[in-house]
Amino acid sequence: MSGAAGHIDPANKKIALLIAVLALVLAFSETLGKAAQTTALSRNIEASNLWSFYQAKTIRLTTLRTAAENLAVQTDANGPAPAKAQIDAWRKTAARYDSEPETREGRKELAERAKEAEAQRDHEMAAYHQYEMASASVQIAIVLASATIITGIGALAWLAGGLGVVGAIFCVVGFFMPTAIHLFG
Repeated sequence: MSGAAGHIDPANKKIALLIAVLALVLAFSETLGKAAQTTALSRNIEASNLWSFYQAKTIRLTTLRTAAENLAVQTDANGPAPAKAQIDAWRKTAARYDSEPETREGRKELAERAKEAEAQRDHEMAAYHQYEMASASVQIAIVLASATIITGIGALAWLAGGLGVVGAIFCVVGFFMPTAIHLFG
C-alpha cells in the first residue's frame, strides 16, 4: 500500500468535522421537536377533554336549573316543604356545577384549565415549528457540506456553516422563546 492512498486531505477533515457538528445540532433539533410535538398533542387532548367536561357540566347545570324552575312554577311559594327542599338542593347543585374552586371542576374552573392547556399547546407548537426550521436548515447544510467534499467548492462549506448557525439559532429560539419568531400561522 502506498503512502498516498492513506492520505486524507486536511480540508476534508474540516468538512467531516463540520458535518459531525451539523449532525449533532440536527439530533438536538429533531429530539426537541419531537418532544414539543408530543407535548402539544397531549395538551390538545387535555384541552379537548376539559372542554367536553365543561359541556357536560353545562348540560347538567341547565337540566337542574330547568327542573328547579319547573317545580317552583308547579308549586306556589307556600308549597310543601319537600318541594322547597328539592328546589333548594337542585339550585345548590347547579351552583356547584357552575363553580367549584375546591376541586377545580366547576364550569368556570374547567374553562380556565382548558384555556391554560390551550396556551401550553400553542407554546409547544410554536417551539415545534422552530425546531422544524432548525432541522431543515441543518439538513440542507449537511448536504452542502457533503457536496463540498465532492466538488471541492469551498463556498459550499461556508454556506453550510452559515445554514448550520441559522439552524442552531432556531434551536435556541425554540427552546428559550418559541413565540419570538412567527413563521407559521
